[in-house]
Amino acid sequence: MRPRESGASRRLSRWIPAVAAPIAIGLGVVLVPLSANAAVDLPDLSPAELLEFAGTSDVEALSGTVEQTSELGLPELSGLTGAMGAPNAAGGGGAEASASDLDDLVSLATGSHTARVYVDGSNARLQVLDRLAERNVYLGDAEAWIYDSAERAATHLTVDTAALDALKADAESHGDEARRQLEAELGEPMPTPEEVLDEALARLDETTEVTVGTDARVAGREVYELVLTPRDTATLVGEVAVAIDGATGVALGASITARGSDEPAFRVAFTDISFDAPDPSVFAFTPPEGTAVTEQAVPIPTVAELEQWKAEAGSHPSGERMPQPIVHGDGWSTVVELPMSAAGAAGRGAEASAMLETFTEAAEGGRILSTSLVTVLFTADGRVLAGAVTADRLLDVAADGR
Repeated sequence: MRPRESGASRRLSRWIPAVAAPIAIGLGVVLVPLSANAAVDLPDLSPAELLEFAGTSDVEALSGTVEQTSELGLPELSGLTGAMGAPNAAGGGGAEASASDLDDLVSLATGSHTARVYVDGSNARLQVLDRLAERNVYLGDAEAWIYDSAERAATHLTVDTAALDALKADAESHGDEARRQLEAELGEPMPTPEEVLDEALARLDETTEVTVGTDARVAGREVYELVLTPRDTATLVGEVAVAIDGATGVALGASITARGSDEPAFRVAFTDISFDAPDPSVFAFTPPEGTAVTEQAVPIPTVAELEQWKAEAGSHPSGERMPQPIVHGDGWSTVVELPMSAAGAAGRGAEASAMLETFTEAAEGGRILSTSLVTVLFTADGRVLAGAVTADRLLDVAADGR
């Protein structure tokens, strides 16, 4: 039997990047198709003004329902999870855990999901609604709970707030010192936020056309539409549209549309939202009777320790260092490569390798998995390269490391 204490945290970690985006935004920008409405006519804003409006949003409390849908054009992948589930030579359930993780990723990439989001200051809760079950992440000032009702498992994370405050103060002190040093070297004050925004937009414009689209409604609220269109022909992304609430500046949803397509391939949106403070009871959690609880204390390093770790990481001989992903290029055509040793560490059994061949296509030097937004190359020498790019771009990178 797979240890329950690892299941909840591992499974929910797959959801946090995709569905907790609204929490991080309210916080920022969520990835939702916009429905144009002739009755919506918000005051005109330029792209720079809209970005600044969203960036200065001061909403601290909200609650609502978020729906996420992925339509990436993936082939049927369910058979792969069965192949991964076969016992491995080492035993101990490792293959079963890998199958569960892969099943979660396949579900996220091919299905639809619904979650409830609650935010009030430093308190936040993400409630993922599964069939006949639910998964929850509770975040507070000094602790967090991750709970999976289906597995009857919970992880309790605690933080030493005194050590965290000391780290923040130390980091701010170092930041002030670095600022003074930089200003002395430049011979002029640091740029203002407006100047930083202007510079960021100028650089963004080199790779991306930024426009304000048609006013619309999301979750019953009037929103602006910020549209990002890549200028890079090597990317599969045709357009990213973000819905920004016209009254609060909070991002209510977004969609990513593949190049040449009329319908979004990935969308996340609030279907209902309130900016009233949620009832405090929604942030309280007590493990139900029979729940397997794992206690974990989050270590808080000092700035000096962080600097030491960074120095040590750079000084280890290459043979002693953990293989790190290699990033090729930048912007929309960035490619991430998992080195041979790291890619090989995951391993693939005979059945999994056979399944890999069923949903990939043969290419020069490997096999390729293509979706509407992401392409993955499995090379014959054991590397894995991925990006929101064309297959030709991956093959070029694999061949010469560009």
